[in-house]
Amino acid sequence: MGDPTEILGYARIDHDRERRCGFPEVIYAERKTPEETAAIAARIVARSGTLLATRASAAHAEAIRMAVPEAEWHPRSRIVRLLPKDHVRTGNVTVVCAGTADLPVADEAALTADALGAAVTRINDVGVAGLHRILAEQEALRAARVLVVVAGMEGALPSVVGGLVDRPVVAVPTSVGYGASLGGIAALLGMLNACAPNITVTNIDNGFGAGYVAALINRESGRS
Repeated sequence: MGDPTEILGYARIDHDRERRCGFPEVIYAERKTPEETAAIAARIVARSGTLLATRASAAHAEAIRMAVPEAEWHPRSRIVRLLPKDHVRTGNVTVVCAGTADLPVADEAALTADALGAAVTRINDVGVAGLHRILAEQEALRAARVLVVVAGMEGALPSVVGGLVDRPVVAVPTSVGYGASLGGIAALLGMLNACAPNITVTNIDNGFGAGYVAALINRESGRS
């Protein structure tokens, strides 16, 4: 294969990452130009046949699809991706979303986990303002290998979910909320202080990170 690092001047593409880590290098498109992002994408696809680009604008997506016509653009999550035709999904990563306003982050988590080979179940709009909504989903929650729980405002939903299941819960605070939410800091601190011991927390709005680690947990759970 030769040198696994491809140098473009503005980027060094790590073509060995799939062998080391199980998935090709993911492109963080924000702050890259559309042309840079498209060039990186084309080279990753040429080596791996797989693409995942996050935080992509419409201009990024258009440029990528000019270089990789088969790529799919998911505007709400800002993800552009291409999966192999024989892509296999196993297990169950359940992505739970507190409110409709949190869906962009939940979509990012779900699409990422799916790209890494997890079968994904979605449960939307079950925030604690109507607690009966999440309590009605207990059977689906307990069927998951791992859960991603996305919430803004005060960030209480992961604590509730964590108290209902014996599964790992990856909590994602979002920047949704009024002034005192401080752009997601209130939700972040609430989740970090959760008393449920099965919760771990990602950074604010980091659906990608949550989906990625949940897919890895899902994969390892399937091997046991």
